Amino acid sequence: MIEVAVIALRWLQYSGAVVLLGVPLFLLYSFRGGDGPNLVWARPTLIVAATVVALGSLAALVAQTAVMAGSLSEALKPASLSFMVTGMALGMAMVARAVVAGLALVAIAALKPGRVVWIVLATVGVIVSASFAWTGHGAATEGPGGLLHLTATIIHAVSASLWLGALAALTMLLLRRTTPDDPAIHRALRGFAGLGTLAVALLALSGLGNSWFMIGPARIAGLATSLYGQLLIAKLVLFALMLVLAAENRFRLTPGLGLVLAGGEDPRPALQRLRRSIVAETLVGAVLIAVVAIMGTLAPPSAM
Repeated sequence: MIEVAVIALRWLQYSGAVVLLGVPLFLLYSFRGGDGPNLVWARPTLIVAATVVALGSLAALVAQTAVMAGSLSEALKPASLSFMVTGMALGMAMVARAVVAGLALVAIAALKPGRVVWIVLATVGVIVSASFAWTGHGAATEGPGGLLHLTATIIHAVSASLWLGALAALTMLLLRRTTPDDPAIHRALRGFAGLGTLAVALLALSGLGNSWFMIGPARIAGLATSLYGQLLIAKLVLFALMLVLAAENRFRLTPGLGLVLAGGEDPRPALQRLRRSIVAETLVGAVLIAVVAIMGTLAPPSAM
């Protein structure tokens, strides 16, 4: 039961980090001045994300301590928690993540919605996303390749948060869309194309680097014989599906919306198609995060 809780808490923390980085960064580069749509949803969404990361990190600290100590009652003892926090990078990273997420809550409460708070929150999101490298396999590699593996893991986590968080923002925009928002939404979709492409490229390259350390060329043939390998294959299939949906959005649906708006036609059918595609891509991303949460609890083939 504790193992299931660890996986669920990982998923919650990953999801919160995705929103905490991707949403404010998306708002920063998509809307300037007064040309943005109604963003009343942004502040409560970011409050929820920061709270989930802060509380989820502390709960994960207890759950992970319980796994290592053998029971929940043992994990709640000050000595057990103290050892986890002061003696292990895993525990330090979880506490640091909770503290930084708490600072994000302070920033949201103290600052008005706008560029300053979006910059602060995007910075917090980078730190939170990067911290997962120390609570997964990224910091486990020893020797001269350790720093390279850690760097690849950080890039992978930050890139994923950038892409998936922007999708979450687009989903909220399209679900809460009003007629005056249509041109701004179209500009945001076009603007997302470049950054989305960069995120995908970094994800692919850093993913290859991680696979080199956690699987290795010699073990690729037997990848499907382990649960970790099967989940990795599932992750790649989900990633490919997201790429297909993203390509459709970029090369067919977004230009189609632009033509409709330029021609003065009713944009609702085009927006409905975009909404379905973006929501589908976001849901696939949520499932992918769940797969990653499970993989983080398993030993990779290189450790066997």
